[in-house]
Amino acid sequence: MTATLEKDDPPETRRGRRAARRRTSPAARARRLRGGPPGPADPRSARTRFVERTRERVARWADLAAPVLHPVSAALSCVSGLGWLVLGSSVVTWVLSNSLGWLELRYAAFALLALFALSCLLTIGRTSLTVDLRVEPRRVVAGEAAALEATVTNIGRAPLLPVPLDVPAVGGTIRFPLPALGPGSDFREVVVLPSVRRGVYPIGPASTLRGDPFGLVRRQVVWTRPIDFVVHPRTVYLDSLGTGLLKDLEGRSTNDVSMSDLAFHTLREYAPGDDRRHIHWLSTAKRSGASGGAEFMVRQFLDTRRSHIGVVVDSQADSWLDDEHFETAASVGASVAVRALRDGMDLSEASGGLLVTRPAKHTALDLFSRAHRGAEPVEVTAARLTHAAPSVSSVLVVAGALTPFASLRRSKSLFGPDVNVVAVRIEHGAKVGLQRTAGLSVITIGSLSDLPVALRGGVAS
Repeated sequence: MTATLEKDDPPETRRGRRAARRRTSPAARARRLRGGPPGPADPRSARTRFVERTRERVARWADLAAPVLHPVSAALSCVSGLGWLVLGSSVVTWVLSNSLGWLELRYAAFALLALFALSCLLTIGRTSLTVDLRVEPRRVVAGEAAALEATVTNIGRAPLLPVPLDVPAVGGTIRFPLPALGPGSDFREVVVLPSVRRGVYPIGPASTLRGDPFGLVRRQVVWTRPIDFVVHPRTVYLDSLGTGLLKDLEGRSTNDVSMSDLAFHTLREYAPGDDRRHIHWLSTAKRSGASGGAEFMVRQFLDTRRSHIGVVVDSQADSWLDDEHFETAASVGASVAVRALRDGMDLSEASGGLLVTRPAKHTALDLFSRAHRGAEPVEVTAARLTHAAPSVSSVLVVAGALTPFASLRRSKSLFGPDVNVVAVRIEHGAKVGLQRTAGLSVITIGSLSDLPVALRGGVAS
């Protein structure tokens, strides 16, 4: 019946009905969802776009106003808490004077405001100085002293009023009271820097503080950069490491064949290009006499490896009874490092996250000055040393009284079987002793002075 009625309808009506069915079909609805005209805007999306546009505008205006806001911010930071209190009190007193009609409060408001303005005037002005700090020597051993020299020159055209020069240093701040300096005048003073405990101490930066006598406004100017003052741990004299438990005198032979070295390997026939200085004449004469010809024999050698000692200091906090035990450990490692450099050995050092291989002589002990207790186990430190210096031939592991023996064994297993590994265990007051277990020698010392005897092997097993 429906089909019959549609046939009888005019063509325009039939086309309108078919279009309406297409608009309401599932496919049409899917097409509208994919690419049709957008529906009503989501209020959250509109709010998000508004917030983003606002942020962009604020950031753009902040960039434009930065040249003005930065000096204003710097000026406001010079006002101390007392200065803000005085300024706020003047405003509150002025409001109360207008509200209550008290003339005395108005006078007090004027006095507080004049005091704040006068304090600001005392800080206005440019200070033209050159400040030079020198520390000699830059590296000392704990207990020794160094000198800090401060030189200040007025390079401005106006005289400089007396101001204090503050220099942060070991254990506090050193204040140099600068006198009044005329144009081109200078001031020089030397102070002694104490070095009671090892460490790296920043000296500086030097700064001057300009302000009013009441402390309402303060303006600090920094003139120099910090200088590192390195205090090395104390060390003891050790005999040559070519003897005793760390014996490694002339390196060890390798399987690499060489035509010039110390370890003789064999004789072979002469080949073009060989150095005639390596001809073995006695063997040549015997071979030539037996064969009736002229056959030269030359020496052949094996390459030897230079002694390379590694020093590992356990930095795990749980391995040490207190800070003094760790200080002794740093001194033990530094003593061995000094002896290795004196013997001409290659040196690698590790403690916690610190690692250095083949350091220069004047910086070899810097690692022990920077070493501190942390969370890294000793085997992790040893693994880092193995990766950075695979050619070590002898290793000294400095451990605490609470370091597990299993950690020392794992550290030993990280090195090759031909590497001599010796562990030194620190326990204040303990007797000097030696224990050999699983190819590992563990020395126990009660103080730093026991180290020379212990490394010579003069201890009871």
